[in-house]
Amino acid sequence: MSAPLLILGSTSRYRAELLRRLTDDFQQAAPGTDEAALAGEGPAQRALRLAVAKAGAVGQGRDDALVIGSDQVAELDGAVLDKPGSVARAHAQLVASSGQVVNFHTALCLLDTRSGEVHTHVDLTRVHFRSLGEAEIARYIQREQPLDCAGSFKCEGLGISLFERIESADPTALIGLPLIALARLLRAAGIALP
Repeated sequence: MSAPLLILGSTSRYRAELLRRLTDDFQQAAPGTDEAALAGEGPAQRALRLAVAKAGAVGQGRDDALVIGSDQVAELDGAVLDKPGSVARAHAQLVASSGQVVNFHTALCLLDTRSGEVHTHVDLTRVHFRSLGEAEIARYIQREQPLDCAGSFKCEGLGISLFERIESADPTALIGLPLIALARLLRAAGIALP
């Protein structure tokens, strides 16, 4: 029996870079999933639903793959902080986050299309922002352009300078793919790691 194909159900370069820490032997595929929130859905539930949906969409019609789906939802005082998409929205998010704690719910789904088994995990990372001045926020956004990142920062880059501390069981979860949980799920599915 040949090893299953490993597919990352995401076009995110951040998630691909993370997965390369575990293996170079994978493909990427766009899930084409509608990421709109559902009424009454909490941030962790939204992240999990979308991770499962992404894996399912990419795994549809396959019987030879392990498909990874992941999604992250940032939350400040119960309000979701989506990817800003513009400098003005990034600025507003960082002003709102200044001196606050932002929760990041990062969900992971591993779909084994050989058996139909679905394994999931949700990681909670709490990011404590320090008090940020207007000039700091403007410099940060101009330098790093975090317009495609929930919460308007890149913790793997200069964004780390915005924080007092981070509380997490898995530091890779904040970047978008919890590798500790993923490695555990892949080993359980028969993938030799390390």
